[in-house]
Amino acid sequence: MAAPPSVTASTPAAAPAAADRAGNGGPLLALLAAPAAMGVSGPTLALPQAAHGLAVSSASASWLMTAYGIGMAVGTPLLTAAGGRRGPAGTVRAGAALLVLGAALALTAPNLPLAVAGRALEAAGAAGLNVAAFQLADRDRTGRAPGLVAIGSAMAGAGGLFVGAAVAGALGGSLGGSLGWRATLVLPLLSLLVLKPVLRLAGRAVPEDGPGRGPRPRTAALPLPLDVLRDPGFRTAAGLVLALSTVNFALLYAAPRRAAALTGWTDVETGAAASVASLLGAALSWPLIRAAPGLGAHRVRLLLAAGSLTAVALASFPPWAAMVLAGQAASSLVTAGGQGLLTGAATGRLPETRHGTAISLFNLAFLLGVAAGPALAEALTGAGPGPGPGP
Repeated sequence: MAAPPSVTASTPAAAPAAADRAGNGGPLLALLAAPAAMGVSGPTLALPQAAHGLAVSSASASWLMTAYGIGMAVGTPLLTAAGGRRGPAGTVRAGAALLVLGAALALTAPNLPLAVAGRALEAAGAAGLNVAAFQLADRDRTGRAPGLVAIGSAMAGAGGLFVGAAVAGALGGSLGGSLGWRATLVLPLLSLLVLKPVLRLAGRAVPEDGPGRGPRPRTAALPLPLDVLRDPGFRTAAGLVLALSTVNFALLYAAPRRAAALTGWTDVETGAAASVASLLGAALSWPLIRAAPGLGAHRVRLLLAAGSLTAVALASFPPWAAMVLAGQAASSLVTAGGQGLLTGAATGRLPETRHGTAISLFNLAFLLGVAAGPALAEALTGAGPGPGPGP
């Protein structure tokens, strides 16, 4: 597909200005992408209420979580392709439309299958907004704007557990007790609060054809993005972010259970401690992002890989809960920092017209880790679905 062009052939000087605007919009883009991550963890503590409200078992209600992950993985390439001809602005509009449609279905569904369908649609839309955020942030060649997006997503994912619990508690008495748990299913709607300013940013960064402007650069459509997949820089970045993501989400599920087993904490206490650890790790990734240009790409990759291996060792072997949570924090640090830094590495050797495709595939690699991590943790340790409440 034709990736989002940010400049025209007749205005090459526009590139630095577009990059500056995207860089300055880093916090805004983080606010666009963060609620998508909140949708992953937000409903966790409300699943028993959802199971009761939908008259299903807690195990069946967990499909509300599974469907979201599947929706994001499927929505990432589909929403990028759907909005590709209009650049990031088209992806934002398509993502917002699916998000609203899916949320409306999740809020009103009378049974589990329809609620699951709503969550999948909502997740596909949220994935589109996430991709658009990284597409716009990619114009900041310092890597700081992608870093802010990644940090914002990591912090929202870690904090979503408590946002969801607070929402469920505050609204639990409304509409016969169903509004509370239903509201936790639609936390990604918070992205719509910044929709208008993001569309303005996308419109400035991606000029439309018109009087006085040169034609948009086009590339021939490929059945498969083989040019991107063959690029060594992309393969290295995507492979590393897949590994970092898999480890991070495996620890997100397994580390809290190990900490609870070592301490006897309740599920809520364990979730609180685990969220604080993940939030701290995500916040501490910012110094790594700032230092990365001076370290060089090779050293950064080594640091990320070493940090992830250290996180596994800390979470798996020491018999102290503090060390287990330190491992989770370390994994959050390298994953949040790595997602931002490796976005630039994934596109750096490719022509600009292929950046959109590369970013889409890069984010898909990350989402595959989101899905694979918990399954791997369960296979290796017998860990359950995480620190949320039991059946």
